[in-house]
Amino acid sequence: MILPVLSGLASGLSLIVAIGAQNAFVLRQGLQRSHVALVIAVCAVSDLVLILLGVAGIGVVIEQAPAVLEVVRWAGAAFLAAYGAFAAWRAIRGQALGQLGTGQAAGWVAVLGTGLAFTWLNPHVCLDTVLLLGSLASTHGPDGRWWFAAGAGLASIAWFTALGVGARFLAPVFRRRSAWRILDAVIAAVMVTMAILLVA
Repeated sequence: MILPVLSGLASGLSLIVAIGAQNAFVLRQGLQRSHVALVIAVCAVSDLVLILLGVAGIGVVIEQAPAVLEVVRWAGAAFLAAYGAFAAWRAIRGQALGQLGTGQAAGWVAVLGTGLAFTWLNPHVCLDTVLLLGSLASTHGPDGRWWFAAGAGLASIAWFTALGVGARFLAPVFRRRSAWRILDAVIAAVMVTMAILLVA
C-alpha cells in the first residue's frame, strides 16, 4: 500500500510542479487573494477526476479517438493564446493590482470557468493525468493502482493548496506595480508559448 501511494505522490508532483498554465493561474489568483479556495478546489478536483479516469482505463479509449484530442488541442490553443493576450495587455498597460486585495477582481463564475478551461481545454494536462499516470498506475496491479491514484491525487491537492495559499507570502514583492507587470509578462509568455506548442 505504501509503495504505490509514494510512487503516485512522486509521479504526480513531478508532472504538476512546473511552470504551466494551471500553475500561473493559481499563482495569480493567490496573489490577488481572489477566490483562492475555489481555484484550488477546481484544479485539484479536476486533476483527481482525470487521474481516476486514467487509472480506470479511459486512456485506451481516448487513444482510439484522435478527432476528440484534435478538437481539444485547437480549442485549448485558442484559449491559451487569448489568455496570454490579456496578460500581455495588463503588462503593457500596467493595470495589474497595485495593492493586494483591491482593484477589479473577476467574479467567482468567471474564475470557475477559467479554472475549468485551464484543465479541461489543455491537452497536456489530460494526457499527463489520463494517459501517463494511468499507465504508471497499471504497473502496480489491480489493487495497487488505486493507491497510486490516491498518491497522485494527494500530490495535486497539496501542490495547488501550497501554491494558492503560499502566494500571499510574496505579498511584499507584489505591492509594487512593476512586479505585477513582470508577472503578467511571464504569464503571457508561458501561455502564448504553450499555445504555439499545441498547434506546432
